[in-house]
Amino acid sequence: MSVFTRVRPADAKDLLLQFDIGELANLQGIASGIENTNYFLDTTQQRYYVLTLFERLGVDELPFFLRLMRHLAQQDIPCPCPIANRDGELLQQVCGKPASLVSRLSGHSLETPQIDDCVQVGATLAQLHLAGQNFPEQRANPRSSAWWKALLPQLLPHLNDAAGQMLQEEIRFQNLHRLQDLPRGIIHADLFRDNVLFKNGKLSGIIDFYFACTDTFLYDLAITVNDWCIINPTASGVEVTLDMHRAQQLLHAYHAVRPLTALERGAWPVVLRAAALRFWVSRLHDLHFPRSGELTHAKDPEHFRQLLRWHIDHVSLLRSVWIN
Repeated sequence: MSVFTRVRPADAKDLLLQFDIGELANLQGIASGIENTNYFLDTTQQRYYVLTLFERLGVDELPFFLRLMRHLAQQDIPCPCPIANRDGELLQQVCGKPASLVSRLSGHSLETPQIDDCVQVGATLAQLHLAGQNFPEQRANPRSSAWWKALLPQLLPHLNDAAGQMLQEEIRFQNLHRLQDLPRGIIHADLFRDNVLFKNGKLSGIIDFYFACTDTFLYDLAITVNDWCIINPTASGVEVTLDMHRAQQLLHAYHAVRPLTALERGAWPVVLRAAALRFWVSRLHDLHFPRSGELTHAKDPEHFRQLLRWHIDHVSLLRSVWIN
């Protein structure tokens, strides 16, 4: 979502020659995020798109995501729909990189979500999980426990003793639990606030499906709660904590659409920790092993270390979220 590769207007004009959607009217780079190159692209037919150049994912992986988004859009999930060219192809090439052109959704992301926003996110995530159940393809989670363990030797030299010990202990803890026994299916795997759009108080879009994979639904729910239901995420000197009321409302909204099993309820504290660990590790890796980019934003790994610490210290409180 950052600009790693500069796309010139001439490049965009060449791309549009393959479509019947008008000529280039405007091209603007999007600076947020850390994974792909994104541009807003408008055409003379007053159509509005997002052009994405994929910086890490290969041409063998990308059809899964594009077909998934098209499937979900056809199931009335508010997500971008990939646009096929005249030959029916969803995957394009721009500046020597694999690329896609998708419909642009209206709305904006929220910095400080309220209870009703969290309720809408919980219900929509459950709808997404149900809509994905008849998607015929699967994709293993590339950021699984095997990935955590593989990165551990690279990260430890960059951590102080306390953080290094905490990281090793949490990976050992997670290895003791069989989360793969929980209900599984297609998950978004990155449903942070900047990947959800609202318009006039209503959820209008879910974007950035390029971490989507087949994994446990509860893990996806935990990733979402870990971002949407935190207190003081940016206040200097304030430890990150969970807003239990917002978390409870989001969970109950999800549960009303896709009821959670007793096994999922019991695993909730463990899965919250797994979700925090996953993003602590990825942010540590991005911080200490950065890629060059024209407009990039390295995010602070300390945020998720603090959240993981909070989850470890408040197991009983986390279990109480299911009490009506």
